[in-house]
Parts: sequence; C-alpha cells; structure tokens
Amino acid sequence: MVTPSEVDVAPASTGQRRAYGAPGPDLPRIVPRRHPGRWATAAVALLVFAMVLNSVLRNDAFQWNVVGRYFTTAAVLDGLLLTLWLTGVVMVLGFLLGTVLAVMRLSANPVLRTLSWGYVWIFRSTPLLVQLLFWFNIGALYPTLGLGVPFGPQFVTVKTVNLLGPTLTAVIGLTLHETAYAAEVVRGGILSVDPGQTEAAQALGLSRRRTLRRIVIPQAMRSIVPTAGNMLIGTLKGTSIVSVLAVHDLLYSVQLIYNQTYQVIPLLMVATLWYIAVTSVLSTGQYYVERYYARGNSRALPPTPWRRLSGRLATVRTRLGRTTASDARPMIGGHR
Repeated sequence: MVTPSEVDVAPASTGQRRAYGAPGPDLPRIVPRRHPGRWATAAVALLVFAMVLNSVLRNDAFQWNVVGRYFTTAAVLDGLLLTLWLTGVVMVLGFLLGTVLAVMRLSANPVLRTLSWGYVWIFRSTPLLVQLLFWFNIGALYPTLGLGVPFGPQFVTVKTVNLLGPTLTAVIGLTLHETAYAAEVVRGGILSVDPGQTEAAQALGLSRRRTLRRIVIPQAMRSIVPTAGNMLIGTLKGTSIVSVLAVHDLLYSVQLIYNQTYQVIPLLMVATLWYIAVTSVLSTGQYYVERYYARGNSRALPPTPWRRLSGRLATVRTRLGRTTASDARPMIGGHR
C-alpha cells in the first residue's frame, strides 16, 4: 500500500516529465532562433551613429567652449522663459477656444456649425507668418478700437498702436492659429467615442452638456492627448517665428548676441540644445499623461521605461544564472 507521503516523493516517470514539460535527459534542448541580420543592422546603425556623434563633438567649428559660456547667460534664459510662457499661454487659450469651436462644429445649429467651419477653414488656409504680420500691422486697418452702441456713439476708444505691442500681437496670432487646429483635434477625439455611450447617457436622463463633460470628453482624451502633445511640441518650436516681430524669445535673444559677437554657429547650438532639452521634458510628460488616460482602455497599464528596463535586466540576470547553473552541473553517465 502506498502512503500519501510516498506518493509525494515518488520520482516522476519519463512520460510524466514529458507531459508536464519537466526537463529530462531524453528531451531535446530548445535553442532560440538566431537573428544575424538583426544584429548586423544594429551594428551598422550604431557605427553610423558613433561616426556622426564623433564628427559633431570633435569638430572645432562648433566651438563648444563658446556654447558652454553662453548656455546659461541671463539673455538666453530670459528668452527661454518668454518662449515657455508663450507656449503655455497659446496652448491653454488655443484648446479652450478650440473646444468651443469643436462643440459648435458638432452642434445641430446650422449657423454655429457653419461659422465654426469657416473659422477653421480660414485660419488653416493662411500661413502663420502671414497671420502674424497681418496682426502686427492691424493699425493700418483699424487705427482706433471703440466700445459703444452699434451704429451709434462710442463710450471708450483706444489707439491700436498703443494697445497691441509685439508680445501681445504674437499671443493673438499664435492663439488664433492654434485654435483652428485644436478644434479639429478635439472634434476628432469626440467622434472617436462610441455613439452608444451618448445614447446610454440620454437614456439615463443626462443633459447634453453633462454627457459631454462627464462621459464623452474623458474617453475622448485617449485620442486627444497624443495629438495635443505633438501640437504642444510644435507650438514650442513654432514660437521661434515671432522673432520676426522683434519679440525677445529664445531665438531672437540668441540672434542679438551673435549679431554682436559674430559667433553664429555656437549661438545657434545654444538655442538648439535648449529646444531639445525642453522638448524631451514635454515628451516625457506626454507619455505619462497618455498612460494616465489609458487606464480604462486595458486591464494593465503599460510599463514605464524604468520598469521596462528593470524587467529586461532581470531577464538577462535570470538567463545568465541558468547558463551558469547548467555549466556547473556534474557529469553523470555522460550527461549533465
């Protein structure tokens, strides 16, 4: 009679080991598939990258000592702060106005729908530089602006020259331009939500405004955030165009310096490195915002880059440990 303890310690037969996948001396060794082409391509890409990096770092024409000297000067930092301020203000105002336009575009009112479509059509059809120059010279069309009774007396009047300076002109031009694109981004995100969600909310008696605010917009953010992140980065770099209006942004501040020192290349590298640094920070923030809004889309959130790297390192350590243990097993009967 076999006791339970004897069953627990009884050795498994060859068939049992084969059925349960346990390793045995008569089982074939599983060897992962080799990818020589993949490794060769990676080696060539790394070689080209190393050559380009070496040509940049060891090229004396870049004058890296000058780059380091001007990288944190007060003029450059002031221009950087103005660039960041412009980017933040334009994105906030652009998406606020763009959301209103998107709702108007989806409205059942034909007048609101036509007006929002016309706004998007005009501002997407005109180059940004033309819009900025137009607003900069708005005083030629409207020397004074007034507030009063339509077709009647005006109570308050102000000269346009005193009202619209270069910085305010840049804010107005960039905001109106971004609003047109933000409206399409928001509209596309709203249309990506299943119509059944709206129908279910209406069946529960929720108003259209509450349905849009509490049900549609949170789900639409999964489609809005990636495109909005690209728009944010594009706006950051697009603010450099306001230098034509003599706005002291990052690029214009750098231009003022190299117009005096004639060190064009190193000063342009200063601006380039700052743009790269800020864009990298914004890209990281965009990743975590996308991860936040992906909570209801999948059972598990995608791993962060740090967790992904830790997982790969753990996998490499496990494989190395298995290889070391396999090499250290003693030889018994010609087999390990």
